[in-house]
Amino acid sequence: MNKNLTAAPPLRTVRLLAVGYLALSVLTLVAAALLHGDPALVTDAVWIRGLFVLLNAALIFLFTVRAANGSRPALRRLRIISAVMLAAAVVIIALPGTFPVWLRIEQAVCGVLLAAVVVLVNRRRD
Repeated sequence: MNKNLTAAPPLRTVRLLAVGYLALSVLTLVAAALLHGDPALVTDAVWIRGLFVLLNAALIFLFTVRAANGSRPALRRLRIISAVMLAAAVVIIALPGTFPVWLRIEQAVCGVLLAAVVVLVNRRRD
């Protein structure tokens, strides 16, 4: 076991959350592709947000893997990007009329996953 992990957050759990977030991001774009014929359900904002979330989910997963291998810069990046994406999800949910309901629900689920990541990577270790 990497000696740096003894002081690190529970990165196995964070990795599972990151995989879930990444999978949900992929499924969101699949859903958008399947629903693309309905402009009320799939707007340009859905595609832009979906691609942005997928890119960030991939980065969160990458930073999680690197942090688990003892990289302090990766852990710092993970802390920052997960908090920023959580805040963005809250804004998406709160903005009236900008996104369809199905995407707001998806962002709420993403927000729950990200909130858990934020808590886990920012907890004090005794």
